[in-house]
Amino acid sequence: MKLPIIKQLVNFAEEHDEDYLLETAETLENICEVPSLKDEELDIIGELISNLYGAIEVSNEIKNGTSKKEALNGFMSRVLGSIDK
Repeated sequence: MKLPIIKQLVNFAEEHDEDYLLETAETLENICEVPSLKDEELDIIGELISNLYGAIEVSNEIKNGTSKKEALNGFMSRVLGSIDK
């Protein structure tokens, strides 16, 4: 996951609608079912999906009153913490 991409997606959700992010993630998940996709392509799509769901989670935290900076930093801390385990 890349913080700059998640920040951009959070901004997009604020300007438009979070449903766009969810629908995009669902579309990409469906594309992953294409049997002819190479591993590299699946990795890239998977990274995009992860960033989309990360942005949705951060966006939800912001809606619940957390500042954008705190929500982004908290999310990335959780991600990095889960990688270290």
